[in-house]
Amino acid sequence: MSVVEQTAARRVRGGGGAARRAERSAISFETARFIERNIPNFEILTPEAIEIIEANAETVLEEIGVNFVDNPGALALWRNAGADVRGERVHIPRGLARRLCATAPSRFTQIARNPARNVEIGGKSLVLAPVYGPPFVHDRTVGRRYATIADFEMFVKLGYMSKWLHHSGGTICEPTDIPVNKRHLDMLYAHMALSDKPYMGSVTEPVRAADSVEMSRILFGSDVVDQNCVMTSLININSPLTFDSTMMGALEVYAAAGQACIISPFIVGGAMAPVSVAGTLTQVLAEVLAGIAYSQLIRPGSPMIFGAFVASIDMNSGAPTFGTPEASQITYGAGQLARRLNLPYRSGGSFTGSKLPDAQAAYETANSLNSALLSGVNFMLHACGWLEGGLVASPEKFVMDADQLGILHKLAEGVPMDANAQAMGALREVGPGGHFLGCAHTQDNYSTAFWRTGVLDYKPYETWVDEGSRSTAELAAVKLDKMLADYQQPHLDPATDEALKAYVAQKKAAVPDAFI
Repeated sequence: MSVVEQTAARRVRGGGGAARRAERSAISFETARFIERNIPNFEILTPEAIEIIEANAETVLEEIGVNFVDNPGALALWRNAGADVRGERVHIPRGLARRLCATAPSRFTQIARNPARNVEIGGKSLVLAPVYGPPFVHDRTVGRRYATIADFEMFVKLGYMSKWLHHSGGTICEPTDIPVNKRHLDMLYAHMALSDKPYMGSVTEPVRAADSVEMSRILFGSDVVDQNCVMTSLININSPLTFDSTMMGALEVYAAAGQACIISPFIVGGAMAPVSVAGTLTQVLAEVLAGIAYSQLIRPGSPMIFGAFVASIDMNSGAPTFGTPEASQITYGAGQLARRLNLPYRSGGSFTGSKLPDAQAAYETANSLNSALLSGVNFMLHACGWLEGGLVASPEKFVMDADQLGILHKLAEGVPMDANAQAMGALREVGPGGHFLGCAHTQDNYSTAFWRTGVLDYKPYETWVDEGSRSTAELAAVKLDKMLADYQQPHLDPATDEALKAYVAQKKAAVPDAFI
């Protein structure tokens, strides 16, 4: 019996009383429930425009086709499904991809190890997850530098402590001090041990996706993983119209295990897609249709998310741009297309091209967050911490963005119209020329009437000066330090923890380090 099997057996046999007492006494920080919108979606496309885009996407799939590179198994599945396969190019008959997509659920639950933190993805829900993928970190003391596992663990702790963030995310930053072929094990363990919110799996190699499934089986139990979604992972399409074997291999692992994936074209308008909004939406729809359809060939009913990551390009420098009106138009339009397919929708985030958490970052982030809310996004990756076009994760901006996510919660509530909200008693009590500060309605409602920031400064000028004339980034740094000082690890069953560590150690020992 392996060390993993031995520790798993011990977990089943014992650990009872002490573990349960520890779990009951563990400190749990408040986390808002995932958002349920009570506001309408903004629809930018007319019915005629949607029909044109859908027809053009079907034409792309049938006449131009999509490439499945170095993946003979995928080609065989497509051929058996009725597609016209020529070499590595798959031509999908009109309507076939759409029919296959129909078996993917419109809404599903991703469970967390703390059931109170379970999230529902689809319908009118909105789940917020942090930045994903940056190789660099920018902090107030050192500036821009390569990320480490210590940085990664810090971000997981911040995500756990952030009230308005529902999801722990995935590769919040790349820990470059750990070999490429082993860092996924440390990242997964950090999500599992340092937080009890839902998390994402690894997608950079099929074997790493398989490790994610196996570690999740240790954490939750095999039966739970076999019957529930415990991971939502990001599968990027190599736009335009190319499905590489690495990402598709990860998709195959997750779909076969019944785990959710975001099928997301990687779109930079003018580089990986046409410069026009309509042309980009056509390509996005074609790629998502092909990707989700393929997942259903592997396992009908596996949960999938319609993804749309969108940036435009600066035609002078070639750099990606964020928070632009065209990106918002695509985000709105893709939301309509996702709803037409009856699929959950991923887009949006705290996008900015700025190098610092400054005014540019704030403007571009606000534009991106608001368009995502109004477009009907169900899963928002990159909701906090993004800088420099996604190359950098910033602790200070993480805290600033996470605070602003509370505004999305408030806006999504809509405008209550019950008797208390109508406030007729207050209007009668105060009458002409009075004020509402002391009236009964204000006294009854003041503590919950207005959203309150945990970072921004609204104090009088003199008080602000007395406290050091601090900028928003400096205030965020103070908040950051307090959150990390207050952090307490959520309880994890010791036998489960031991089994996870043993699995990581065994996998690391089995192969030599690789840094490319």
